[in-house]
Amino acid sequence: MKRTLVVSGAGLLLLLWSAGAFRTPLDWGSPASAQPGPLGGSAPTASLDPLQALSERFEAIASKSAPAVVSIEAIKPRTSPSSKGKTVEESGSGVLIKVDGRPGFYVITNNHVVAQAKPEQITVHLADGRVFRPSQVLADAETDIALLVLDNAVALPTATLGNSDNAKVGRWVLAIGNPFGLNQSVSHGIISARDRGQVSLGSTIRIKEFLQTDAAINPGSSGGPLIDMNGHVIGINTAIASNNGSSSGVAFSIPINLVRRIANQMLSSGAVQRGYLGMQLASTLDPAQAISLGLDRVQGALIEQVYPDTPASSAGLMVKDVILQIDTVTIRSENHLINLVSALPPGQRIRMQVWRDRRIIQVEAEVGDWAKANSKFSG
Repeated sequence: MKRTLVVSGAGLLLLLWSAGAFRTPLDWGSPASAQPGPLGGSAPTASLDPLQALSERFEAIASKSAPAVVSIEAIKPRTSPSSKGKTVEESGSGVLIKVDGRPGFYVITNNHVVAQAKPEQITVHLADGRVFRPSQVLADAETDIALLVLDNAVALPTATLGNSDNAKVGRWVLAIGNPFGLNQSVSHGIISARDRGQVSLGSTIRIKEFLQTDAAINPGSSGGPLIDMNGHVIGINTAIASNNGSSSGVAFSIPINLVRRIANQMLSSGAVQRGYLGMQLASTLDPAQAISLGLDRVQGALIEQVYPDTPASSAGLMVKDVILQIDTVTIRSENHLINLVSALPPGQRIRMQVWRDRRIIQVEAEVGDWAKANSKFSG
C-alpha cells in the first residue's frame, strides 16, 4: 500500500513521500573544494554548439551518477490507533557511498523513508537489479538523515560527495531518484536559494538549512541525491512545497556538508551530540516587531520564553531579547541560531550580542547538552 505524508508550513504543503561531518577525521573520498574533472565518455569539444555541449555534460553526469542511486522499500507499522499490528510498505531513494578507512558500503537516505522499520524490514534495490538488506540503520530524526550499513556488499557503484558550501544560487544541478516508483529518473534545474529554514516538516525535524532547487522532485524522490555539474553529490532531496502532492518547482535538499557532519558522528559514536541554550524562539521576526523593538532591520532571533534551570536562564537572557550575534557570527534568524548552537559542543562558552531595551548588551553563556535536556526545550 502506498502512503503520502503531507504536512503544512510557510503557507505551503510540504510533501515527504514514502510509497508502498567529516572524518574525525574520516575521509569520504571527496574533495573539500570540488574541481571539474572527467566524468567518463567523450568530453565535449570546443567546436560543439553550447547547448549540445551542455546536453552532453548532463548525459555524462547522469551516466556516471545513476548507478549509485538506489530505491528503498521499508515495511513499517501503521501509526493510527485503529491499525495496531498492521503494516504499510513505503519507498524512497538513496545514494551509495564508500567511506575510506571503513569496510563495507553505506546508503545515505532520509530518516522518514526508513523510520520505525527494522533492518530486516528494509530492502535496498540497485540499478543493476541486485538487492540487499542493511545490517544496521543509523538515524538522526532531527535532521532527517539516515545511514544504512551494507557490511557484506562488494563491488558496488558509489557516488562522490562534493562541497555544498560551493552550491551557489543559479548553478545547474541534477536530481536523481525514484518518483512514483519510476526508478532512475533524472531531472535538472538550478539552485534557487540557500539556507532555507522557514519550512515545517513535522515535530521531529528541527535542524533545517536546506538548499532550494527547482529541479523536478516528486513523491519517491526522498533520499535521492542532488548533483552538481562536476558529478558530485551536494544535497539529499527531502521535501517539496506543493498544493497537490506533485512538483511545483520548489524543492528542498539537505546540504551534503551537514549530512557528512551528522553521519560522521553517528559512525564514530553512534549518536549525534548537540548543544542547546534552553529557550523558545519566535518563528519569525517581522518588520512591525523589529520597528517596535527599535531595530533598524529584520535580523536576529527573538526570545519568547526562557526555560528555568537552563544555560539561557543562567546567562540572564530574557523574554523580548533579540540575539544579534554569537561570537563573531551575525544571526540571521531563529533557525540560523538553532542550527548554530546545535553544532556547538556542550560546555563551550559563547559571547552573545543581545538587543534589549533599545540597546546592545553583552551576554555570556555556557552551551548545554541537548541529549540531557528536557524535550520541551526548542532553542
